[in-house]
Amino acid sequence: MDLELTGRTALITGGDSGIGWHTAKLLVEEGARVAITDVDQAALDAAAAGLPGEVLAVAADLTDPADVARLHREVTAALGDPEILVHAAGVTGAQGLFHEVDEDGWRTTMEVDFFAAVRVVRVFVDGMRRRGRGRIVLLASEDAVQPYVDELPYCAAKAAVLSLVKGLSKTYGGEGVLVNAVSPAFIATPMTDAMMEKRSTELGVSVQEAVGGFLDEERPFMELKRRGEPEEVAAVIAFLVSERASFVNGSNYRVDSGSVATI
Repeated sequence: MDLELTGRTALITGGDSGIGWHTAKLLVEEGARVAITDVDQAALDAAAAGLPGEVLAVAADLTDPADVARLHREVTAALGDPEILVHAAGVTGAQGLFHEVDEDGWRTTMEVDFFAAVRVVRVFVDGMRRRGRGRIVLLASEDAVQPYVDELPYCAAKAAVLSLVKGLSKTYGGEGVLVNAVSPAFIATPMTDAMMEKRSTELGVSVQEAVGGFLDEERPFMELKRRGEPEEVAAVIAFLVSERASFVNGSNYRVDSGSVATI
């Protein structure tokens, strides 16, 4: 299927690894001109070198409004106004039961997992509006609609992302800027690698056993009984930013092996 992405310009946050990197790879293969961003320039350069084409790599701290403004200047100077924005940057954030997480834990998690999305959309959406065309995909999570008691800050942040997506879709859809969410569950990324390595140490088992135990005990509705692969999420994102999704707006696509138990 031709996604009609040749010559389109895209910015992908969290592009140095995981879902962001695989999305960048797929968009480059489809002919898009791509910029990636994350906090570490060396890691970004290494990530860009592994992609099948020329990719702009600009490090930025998305919790700093001034740095987000600089990111906007550098990306637009090099590529023009991006027509596609994929916000994949995020962290697990503060973990523990509600009474164990302090206010700083909440604030830090919300800064990275919610307010960063607000900042990035804010600086790039006007260029899309001027074009009369844009595609924005924000990464949410199964946790947004199925919260887990030991990571409520992350769950709340991702629920806020879903609300933001719906509101943005209503605000800008009529101007040709379509906004959607993708909600993965337990994908094989550096973030979940770290979670499973921690679990393996705490339980005194192998990482593979930690993954199996986590699936059985914490994610019983993931019917495929495995972690998802980042390229499986990237494929859905690529569809949503393409011309093939020209009537999709304000939606949340779950890539979760059935993990969310409701319809």
